[in-house]
Amino acid sequence: MARYTGAVCKLCRREGQKLFLKGERCYTDKCGIARRSYAPGQHGQDRKKTSEYGLQLRAKQKARRFYGVLENQFRNYFAAAELKPGMTGENLLRLLELRLDNVVYRLGFASSHAQARQLVLHGHFAVNGHKTDISSYSMKPGDVITMKDSSRGNETIKSIVEANSSRPVPKWLDVDRTTFEGKVVSVPNREEIDLPVEEHLIVELYSK
Repeated sequence: MARYTGAVCKLCRREGQKLFLKGERCYTDKCGIARRSYAPGQHGQDRKKTSEYGLQLRAKQKARRFYGVLENQFRNYFAAAELKPGMTGENLLRLLELRLDNVVYRLGFASSHAQARQLVLHGHFAVNGHKTDISSYSMKPGDVITMKDSSRGNETIKSIVEANSSRPVPKWLDVDRTTFEGKVVSVPNREEIDLPVEEHLIVELYSK
């Protein structure tokens, strides 16, 4: 399976804001944005005028990098969003939010999307009682996600959950950290998705 293996702090610096790709490190002084707030590369500190296309591209890249999906995956999500009734941009964000790895992250069972994806791939979770190790699995309202018994006693996983216990959980999810269980209550509204991106720019980019 293809995945990005480069320095993730560079991705945040390129987008000019924190995407929280390294979990707890993003909240410390070691954060790449805190140390160097300009874009990476030789000309990163040069001031450049951003074109309309540039704004659209940055919106798409920001969303893609936040959820940790590759270009072809993102295009497939956009194509699926176009087929659904309603606004394409909001449909796109909903599809991305309902990925299993994102739900694990939102519930506070992981410190970053990358860590959530790793935990899912290693088979630590079950959906509706069935082991699910596909990070892109699409969750639906009413679905219940549980951590398997052997994983609940893992000290590393317990420390991760404890470290994220104060992180707010979106209203469209419900979590019980004592039983390591979460539930999708509803499909998220746009107001409940805290991704600072103008999704209409993504629609404009792919509509050319």
